[in-house]
Amino acid sequence: MSALGKMKTALNKTDPQIYNFVKAEEKRLKDVLEIIPSENYISQAVKEALGSALNIKYSEGYPKKRYYQGNEVVDNVEILAQERAKKLFGVPHANVQPYSGSPANTAVYLALLEPLKDKIMGMGLGAGGHLTHGSPVSISGKYFPTAPYHLGKDGRIDYDELEKIAMKEKPKIIVCGGTAIPRIIDFKRFGEIADKVGAYLLADISHITGLIIAGVHPDPVAYVHVIMTTTHKTLRGPRGAILMVTEKGLAKDPQLADKIDKAVFPGLQGGPHDNQTAAIAVALLEASKPSFKKYGAQIVKNCKKLAEELIGYGFNLVSGGTDNHLILIDLSNKKVNGAIAALALEVAGIVTNKNAVPNDPMPPFYPSGLRIGTPAVTSRGMKEGEMIKVAKWINIVIEEVRGNELPVDKEKRSQFWREFKNRIVRNKKLLAIASEVKTFCSKFPLP
Repeated sequence: MSALGKMKTALNKTDPQIYNFVKAEEKRLKDVLEIIPSENYISQAVKEALGSALNIKYSEGYPKKRYYQGNEVVDNVEILAQERAKKLFGVPHANVQPYSGSPANTAVYLALLEPLKDKIMGMGLGAGGHLTHGSPVSISGKYFPTAPYHLGKDGRIDYDELEKIAMKEKPKIIVCGGTAIPRIIDFKRFGEIADKVGAYLLADISHITGLIIAGVHPDPVAYVHVIMTTTHKTLRGPRGAILMVTEKGLAKDPQLADKIDKAVFPGLQGGPHDNQTAAIAVALLEASKPSFKKYGAQIVKNCKKLAEELIGYGFNLVSGGTDNHLILIDLSNKKVNGAIAALALEVAGIVTNKNAVPNDPMPPFYPSGLRIGTPAVTSRGMKEGEMIKVAKWINIVIEEVRGNELPVDKEKRSQFWREFKNRIVRNKKLLAIASEVKTFCSKFPLP
């Protein structure tokens, strides 16, 4: 029996409830189409690193400068992860300790900004930015003044307008990147604007890291000062993050790497999760292989094909399509709310996430759009032909719930939502699609 098999047996004996939940989640992942663009599958090698003895050690500090004894092996693991990140991204400095993307972005602000004084300029949340890019409900918007930028009428970044805002607001840091941006990001233009106003430029490439490595999205390294990426999206690693300082960053501020490191520890975190660091190292090694470039290219091919098919069914895609792994659908013309659509699709075995669209009149919990993407289904080996089937199923589901618009009144909306949930989980047409999806997915095993 494998080590993993022994661990599962031990878990079953010790805590059968959690064991059964784990098995249920494994089955769910196997049986559904996972098209949330921020989710992906990890390899067996990454799983083994996560479940290894590296869970045990406390290693506050950095390699060769720890506050606990017994870190010789952990030092080697972290140094290896750092070196692999620096080589893969072509940067002089990498910090692999951040627990996830939100604290990583916060560490950059802690390192470079004075609270309540220095300004952050990031994409507005409703336009596709992230909470940590200056949203007022996030620490980034509560502790720092913000100057958000938005999208033009075509659903793309208006760089001329962005420059005007930057010239007026004089931010200390500009953030490029986001969570619902279906188009190529012009890092060169961002760099020119940041240089013009003397701002630091932070590239949050969490969503597109794998595409950059694969060469199917422009690389930010030459134009930005700091790069943050999570490690569990298109990179196919564990949940975690990496902060990197570029040559341009060090030229602007020779102490930049040291400031970033001190902001991560002791500024925001205690001891790093060494099992996570090891799993990140494994994912970086996997991403350095030629097969990963093919994978990244296929993600984009699949997403463009899925977008093309959806447009053929009359769906309104923000910006009119996609250049990357992600599609943002405005469902307003389909007379159905994004929350309604996401739930109905889940009943049909298709997992998406409801998402706000630009200038969305609906509240965040009941937004007008859907966010979908192709990283996970591409990991299962699906290609353009399969995207035709996926689009067809999506269209059938949306047509089935068309006209289910949520009431504007909050109390009526809550009642409508409860009644809809009770009704939709028994919908025979959707359950029949779920059965088809399950059979379909059985032909594409999980990695």
